[in-house]
Parts: sequence; C-alpha cells; structure tokens
Amino acid sequence: MKISTKGRYALRMLLDLAQHQNDGYVALKDIARRQNVSKKYLEQIVPMLNKSDILLASRGFQGGYRLAQSPDKYTVGMILRLTEGSLAPVDCVEDGTDCGRADQCVTVLLWKKLNDAINGVVDNITLADLVDWQMQ
Repeated sequence: MKISTKGRYALRMLLDLAQHQNDGYVALKDIARRQNVSKKYLEQIVPMLNKSDILLASRGFQGGYRLAQSPDKYTVGMILRLTEGSLAPVDCVEDGTDCGRADQCVTVLLWKKLNDAINGVVDNITLADLVDWQMQ
C-alpha cells in the first residue's frame, strides 16, 4: 500500500489547520506556503474534504478554512480513507468483498493481519496526536 500525494497533502493541510485552529479561518495560500505545497493542488483536495463536513469555509476578505470539530475528532484513517478510498492491502480483505478462494488460501490470514495492523495504527492516531508530536 502506498499513500498518494493527495492523501499526504490532505493530511498536511488538516494538520496545519489543527495547528492554527485558534487563528480563525486560515487562507489556503498560507497553508500552501507553510506546507510548501501548490495552492492549486490544495484547491483540488478541498472539495473532497468539504463533502465530508470536515472543513468550515468562509468566503471574502478574511475568508479561509478551519476544522469543523476539534483535532482530536479526526483520525488519520478517516482522512486517508476520504482521499485514498480503501486502505486494504489487497481486495480480498476489503469490507463486503467475498473471495471464492478464501477457504483455500493460506495468504488470506496474512492479508487480514496486515489490514488489521494498518487500521489499528491509522484509526488510533488523531490530528491532535500529530500536533502533540510536532511540538515535542
């Protein structure tokens, strides 16, 4: 499994918003500058995040974005699934997928354990955790 730039940049954008949550609405150009990411690229990520009600947006002179909830409400897994889709290492361990070979396949246990490990990490780390780690 490899996380795309879309997933990594969405995470960095939301982490930036978490770090600046007391600044009110944050302009996309400021996030782009601090994160050394193209503003145009962030503009492509924002609609995905807006659909999921993660962001609050404000237009106008003092406009920008902010998190809809506190950083401890957003897990890394939640964010990556919005941008990447499934985080399963192989199709046969995705929810709702029925593999006709599962009862004969010795590797299915490996893929399930790997999937559980990935989800166990990303679903138990929040934006608040990442902010804390950065401050250390």
